[in-house]
Parts: sequence; structure tokens; C-alpha cells
Amino acid sequence: MIAYLAGTFKQLDPTHVWIDVHGVGYEVKISLQTYSEIKGKEQGMLLTYLHIKEDAHTLYGFTHAEEKNLFLQLISISGVGPNTGLMILSSLKTQEIIEAILYGDHKTIQQVKGIGLKTAQRIVLELKDKVNKTAVADLPSGQPVAAESSNKTKEEALQALMTLGFAKAVAEKNILAVLKKSGPNISLEDLIKASLKIN
Repeated sequence: MIAYLAGTFKQLDPTHVWIDVHGVGYEVKISLQTYSEIKGKEQGMLLTYLHIKEDAHTLYGFTHAEEKNLFLQLISISGVGPNTGLMILSSLKTQEIIEAILYGDHKTIQQVKGIGLKTAQRIVLELKDKVNKTAVADLPSGQPVAAESSNKTKEEALQALMTLGFAKAVAEKNILAVLKKSGPNISLEDLIKASLKIN
């Protein structure tokens, strides 16, 4: 098992990063939370989880142990695979997910694309006694990010949503709906998060 990777960030977008570790490049899938933490940095370390299937070995990366632990707990639930776990972590902050689980708020979890009522209820039921209640107060809060070029932000958001499984037409429609409400100065992370929540 690869516990972590430390190296140079060579290519980064809201869904994955390439990390150069002594001349070996690893492609690592990441959530929007992790993207927000490492954006603008040239080097760093990611805690990793290696998911092995017959046809693929996929690395998932996290900047904080809390996020990785929550990811592992989420994928332990029947019907929640690694890509769905990452989708949940991209749609909601770690703190929001933990609070939803602790307070039995399955409707918040159900807002995530691909999560139905039964899966959301199962997540709440099975993880209620497992999530760390003391972790809620200790979680890092998201830092505000500077507004970026509107067109570049739209293009990056579109690519991220398509990577997460949205059809191009649906992704474009969601992005335009969010921009209409928020205006052009919304951050890339907030644009993607808001677009993920539109049904």
C-alpha cells in the first residue's frame, strides 16, 4: 500500500494531480477540497489510498487525514465506490458531511449527484457511530480564493464536471445557472460545488 506521496506537482486540475516523485510521475485523483489546499503550490505531500481492480490501479489523494479517513469510511458502505466517495467529498466539505451524519441529515448527502435516498440513509445509519465527533471542531476551514478569469474558470469547471461523469450539455447548463445567480467572480471550487448540487 502506498501511504503517501511527496514531490512536485506537475499538472493540476480540480479532479486530479500528477506528482513527480524522484522522476516517477503518479496520477492521483483528488477532491475539490484537496484541490483548494494544493492549488498554487509547487510541491507537497498527499496521503493516498490505492484502489485495485482487475482492470485498473487508481490512486486517490488527500491533504488531511480527516478527509482520507472519511473517504475510507464512505467507501466501506455498500453501494459507495471510490468515485462516488470522491464525488461526495467534492460536493460537500468534510465538516458538512460529518455533521450531516451525526445529525441524521440524509437530505444533505442526497444532494450529491448519484446518491439516492437509500444510499444516503445507509451512510448516515452505518457511519453515525464511526465518525469522530471531536474532529468537527478541528477541521480546517476552506480559505477564500481570488477570483479568476471568468472564461478560464468556466472551462476548467466544465472539464471537472465531465470528468466526474456529467454529460457536456448538462454540465454547461448547470454552470450557466450558477453563474447567473452568483455573477462572474465566483471561485472555481464554488462554481463546481454549486453545479454539482443542481439536479
